[in-house]
Amino acid sequence: MEMQEIIALVKETKAFVGNRERAGHVKVKGPADYVTQVDTDIQSFLARELGNRFPGIQFLGEEEGLHEMSGDTYWILDPIDGTTNLIHDYQHSVVSLALYEKGEITLGIVYDPFREDVYHAQKGRGSFLNGTPIHVSDAAALRETIISVGTSPYDRELADENFNRIRRVFDHAQDIRRTGTAALDLAYVACGRTGGFFEPRLSPWDFAAGQLLVKEAGGRVTDFAGEELDFLKRGSVAASNGKIHEELRGLLGRRGK
Repeated sequence: MEMQEIIALVKETKAFVGNRERAGHVKVKGPADYVTQVDTDIQSFLARELGNRFPGIQFLGEEEGLHEMSGDTYWILDPIDGTTNLIHDYQHSVVSLALYEKGEITLGIVYDPFREDVYHAQKGRGSFLNGTPIHVSDAAALRETIISVGTSPYDRELADENFNRIRRVFDHAQDIRRTGTAALDLAYVACGRTGGFFEPRLSPWDFAAGQLLVKEAGGRVTDFAGEELDFLKRGSVAASNGKIHEELRGLLGRRGK
């Protein structure tokens, strides 16, 4: 499979992202959960083009929702990760595309159209930013790095527990950050800008591509319990450079007041 061909296809979505009129066509799916016409335009475009080029591969996109997949190979797409950001022109929104093959992710692309940054990885071949190899940070402890966080805005009942986690991590790290897009947060872990990232109840399209970027850059990704991620279900995600993983996960696993 030609990676550059797929990257070129994903980069064509920049034209959709730049359409502010389409970004203003908003549908509410749930609490703090929105879809714009840009989301549906990009999903329709990539589903069609990937289907034409790779007709034997099934397609799982955010705007279809989770459903039973009959085969063992399929694309996983988040057409816009950071839709709320897009609505407000808060320019942190990305396109996230991954390839699932027989239980694992073998290809991942996270495209930031605002900065023209393409993060990509293939299993066993490393991670790259605009063609240059990237690696996780060398921080040996939380006190040596910053950690990005997600607030799980779709699941407001988790707020107390999640903000307690954030406070515990904040107390041990240099600082915390939030972009509002899990895929970009994972890409930032992969290239060493942050030492780690965590958020509960993410969907596969949020983390599939990004977790491969982190792993191929030398990091580690698990759920909060330290188990491997399930690419067919929602679940918690803890990513790190590997060196601080158990320190970070230990804080996530505790319940606080």
